Amino acid sequence: MSQWFSYVVASVMFRLIAGKRYCGGIAKESEAFGRAIKEFLYLSGVLVMSDLIPFTGWMDLQGHLKSMKRVAKELDHVVSGWLEEHLQRREAVNVRKEEKDFMDVMLESLAVGDDPIFGYKRETTVKATALNLIIAGIDTTSVALTWALSLLLNHTEVLKRVQKEIDIHVGTTRWVEESDIENLVYFQAIVKETLRLYPPGPLLLPRESLEDCYVGGYLVPRGTQLLVNAWKLHRDPRIWENPCEFRPERFLTSHGSIDVRGQQLEYVPFGSGRRLCPGISSGLQMLHLTLSRVLQGFNFSTAMNVQVDMSEGLGLTLAKATPLEVVLAPRLEHKMYQR
Repeated sequence: MSQWFSYVVASVMFRLIAGKRYCGGIAKESEAFGRAIKEFLYLSGVLVMSDLIPFTGWMDLQGHLKSMKRVAKELDHVVSGWLEEHLQRREAVNVRKEEKDFMDVMLESLAVGDDPIFGYKRETTVKATALNLIIAGIDTTSVALTWALSLLLNHTEVLKRVQKEIDIHVGTTRWVEESDIENLVYFQAIVKETLRLYPPGPLLLPRESLEDCYVGGYLVPRGTQLLVNAWKLHRDPRIWENPCEFRPERFLTSHGSIDVRGQQLEYVPFGSGRRLCPGISSGLQMLHLTLSRVLQGFNFSTAMNVQVDMSEGLGLTLAKATPLEVVLAPRLEHKMYQR
């Protein structure tokens, strides 16, 4: 399921950013690009010996630096091809407003001859921004979807209850729409609880202290790079009762007022303040709509009805260590699955 969730999210992101289709394992370019993204995320979180012992950097004993350079070239090659296609299309025809994607809008906003942005040319800025959005958007959302389904498979009573809620508010003759989500209160609590237990980015993006301060009795000098451990915050027993248990009901009772946008600092799956994740709205929209439709359309079980392994993997995002393999069965009429 992890792979299929990645295909769904990647298809949306590719269409939005570059006007491309993501074909999963069908197209060689898509397959290679997907592998490069996964390797990039793994290498971003891996321990490099030269970070601890700087003078060993030139030796690259683990081979990670060589891999990083190779992956960077692979990603740049694909995005450079997209950019060239967009530049050629803009020269050949006038792109209609409804046909424009993110790269078209960026090229339009950054006219030729404009002053460089932080010293970088227009083309470099467009490529870097597009690549940032793709990398940040695909893996985080697909990881959250995988954890949500894994938790529901290990708590079948919660799975049945949320499917019943969807049937009551939406029915079985049409698919869940974005406007339905606000009525699916228990479903929203499940999403919040999933993001509490398994935040896609367990360490928030680095910050820098603006002045000297003390944390837990330790001096943190001005200019120190700071990392917020969201995973630890979300499992603090002083704030959360039975913090390691999957209990969506907590977001309907004791923590019902807590919002995912980081207004309360004990719950920050997308960060908080001015450095809040800029993709929070689109990410939540994709997470809500994809998960709700999957739950509406299928019954799930594991082979031999065994518990799902909830081991956590390594990398910049908090992915499962093992693949999620499930048995699917349609729960709606046959016509609902026809395009």
